[in-house]
Amino acid sequence: MTVAAQVKTTLASLKSAQASLESYALATQNQDAKNMFAQAAQQTQTIVDQVASRVQQLENEEPQYKGF
Repeated sequence: MTVAAQVKTTLASLKSAQASLESYALATQNQDAKNMFAQAAQQTQTIVDQVASRVQQLENEEPQYKGF
């Protein structure tokens, strides 16, 4: 597996984790837990944005990886 494919797989996993955290925040009745999940989802979104930026760099540097 190429580095680009690994980074894209990681990005997909991060997006899944972020969606789960948002779902937990919506599902819980405990306000402290709700806040914790929401904050973790926001932090994960920041990481998703950074990794997505790296994917763009990889695709620009190596066009053959685009679309994988």
